[in-house]
Amino acid sequence: MRPLQSLPSLKLKLGIVIVAAVWITAVATIVAVRWLGLPSIVGAGAGIALALGCVQLLARGTTAPLREMAAVATAMARGEHGRQVAVTSNDEVGELARAFNRMTAELAETDRLRRDLVANVSHELRTPIGALQALLENVVDGVSEADPETLRTMLAQTRRLGRLVTQLLDLSRLEAGQQPFDIRPFALRDVLESAAREARLHAPEDVVFSIDAPASLRVDGDPERLYQVVTNLVENAVRYSPRPGHVALHASDRAHTVTLEVDDEGPGIPPDELERVFERFYRGDGRGADGGGAGLGLAIARWIVELHGGTIHAERREPHGSRMVVTLPQARG
Repeated sequence: MRPLQSLPSLKLKLGIVIVAAVWITAVATIVAVRWLGLPSIVGAGAGIALALGCVQLLARGTTAPLREMAAVATAMARGEHGRQVAVTSNDEVGELARAFNRMTAELAETDRLRRDLVANVSHELRTPIGALQALLENVVDGVSEADPETLRTMLAQTRRLGRLVTQLLDLSRLEAGQQPFDIRPFALRDVLESAAREARLHAPEDVVFSIDAPASLRVDGDPERLYQVVTNLVENAVRYSPRPGHVALHASDRAHTVTLEVDDEGPGIPPDELERVFERFYRGDGRGADGGGAGLGLAIARWIVELHGGTIHAERREPHGSRMVVTLPQARG
C-alpha cells in the first residue's frame, strides 16, 4: 500500500507528510489531554507516536528505489552488470530510477562490447601471428627455405597485422572524437574515380567498374576520410562480386543532400544482417573467408559518415546483390 505513489512531485509528497504529521500530533495530543484526561507529556508522546506511524504509512515506498539503487550500485562495483531497479513512482525519485536503469543498461552493453572486443581482437591477431610463427619455425628448423614465395607469404601476414592495428587505431580515435576533419567543399566524382582506379589495381580483370555521378556534384566534408569510406565500400563490393562481375557507383543530389550508392552483384546480405554488418568485427556467413577483412571497415565507415552529419545503410538488390547507401550534406553555394 503506497498512498502517495501517484503524486508527480517529491516536494508535494514531503509537504503532505509534514502537514499530516503536525496535524495528527496536534489532534492526538488534544484528544488525549482533554477527552481522556491524560497528562500533557503522555498525550504529546502518544500524538508523536501516532504521527510517526501515519508518516510511515504515507511515505511507504517513497525511498525504496533509492535503497534499491544503492544495492544495485554496490553490485555493479563488484562487476555485476545489467541489474535494474523497480520504478514505483512518477516523481523525481521515479525519474532518477528510470535514468539509473538506462545507465545500467548502457554500462552492461559497454561491458559486453569490451569483452567482445578483447575476444575478437585476440582471435584476429592469433591467426596471422600463428601463420608467421609456423613459417618462421619451418625456416629455422630447415623444413623450408627462405625463398621468395615464403617471404611473400610472411609479408602478407605482416601487412594483415598492420591493417588490423591501423583500423583499430582509426576506430579508437573516431570514437574518442580525436580525429581531426578538414571539412570543405569538394567534387564527389573525383573521389569516386580515385577509389575505382585504386580498386582496379587489385581487383580481378573480369570485374568491371562504372561511375554515374555529375561532375558538378559537390559535398561538404573531409575528402581524405570520405575517400576512405568509398574505398572500403568498393573493396567489399569487389570481394563479394561474382566472376565476371560489375561494381557500380552512383551519386545524385536529393533535397539538399547527396546520395552515394555502391552496388554489387554478389549473393547479397540477409535481411537480419543489414544493420549488423556495421558492428565491429561482425561478419556474416563466409565473410572474410579470404582473409581480406577483419570486420572493422564498415564500422569505421559508419563513424566517419555520421561524424559528417550523414547516414549509411545497406539494402538488398533484386534479383541478387547488395547496395550500400550513403547520404551526405550537399555543399552550400
